[in-house]
Amino acid sequence: MTLGRLKLPSLKDQVTPEEWKARVDLAACYRLIAHYGMSDMMANHITIRVPGEEGAFLTNPYGMMYEEMTASCFLKINHEGEVLFKPDFGDLNYGFNKPGYILHSAVHKARPEVDCVIHTHTPAGMAISSLKCGLLPINQTAMRFLKISYHDYMGVVLDMAEQEVLVRDLGNAEAMILRNHGLLTVGRTVGEAFNWMHRLESSCRAQLAAMACNTPLQEVSPAILEETYMNYQPQTRRPYGLMEWPGLLRMVERMDPSFKD
Repeated sequence: MTLGRLKLPSLKDQVTPEEWKARVDLAACYRLIAHYGMSDMMANHITIRVPGEEGAFLTNPYGMMYEEMTASCFLKINHEGEVLFKPDFGDLNYGFNKPGYILHSAVHKARPEVDCVIHTHTPAGMAISSLKCGLLPINQTAMRFLKISYHDYMGVVLDMAEQEVLVRDLGNAEAMILRNHGLLTVGRTVGEAFNWMHRLESSCRAQLAAMACNTPLQEVSPAILEETYMNYQPQTRRPYGLMEWPGLLRMVERMDPSFKD
């Protein structure tokens, strides 16, 4: 470790090109979540399925900060919680977080089309998750979440039995509000999952700002809400993140290219 940076040996020559790309994308996503103010120090997780390895996904070493994640730092674990690969962290000996494993493995196992899962504890997300009304479709961005899923709080996620309830509540949705807890989004790509989370976080912040004005909120008719929601569905537009992700990668590289190490 030098000058505040944890330097790990590169794994680029030890994994497949497909896994390496997934690792680079995952590291970039962690950096972006930090850049946009959505990290919670070392808490929370972003996970990605390992291409070509059934039941395996990559997760963050529990103890590293979001802004220092690199392609070579991630642990590879399976749905049963077995560590398939762990970088050498020396005396730090980082492992993975059990609640994060329970939550993320449940989604990866139940939704095989999902490659990436993002979970956050932002102030705005936690605030909206604590409101009985939940997320309100009071602006165009929030209208894409018209049919967002909700999962009631069951305590810190330490019981494997919660997995069944969690995936049932998520259903086929791309986003879910964990009541009294935070936010969760999924995507067929990292870019798609990040796009959902960025928009969901923006919707939460906008709602809190509007509600703080202590004046009646402007409602939109159910017909327009449904029409707007449908305009954001896959059958009517390109997948989320498809156009944005390359530009976001360039931005992360300008900020600090070490994410690719």
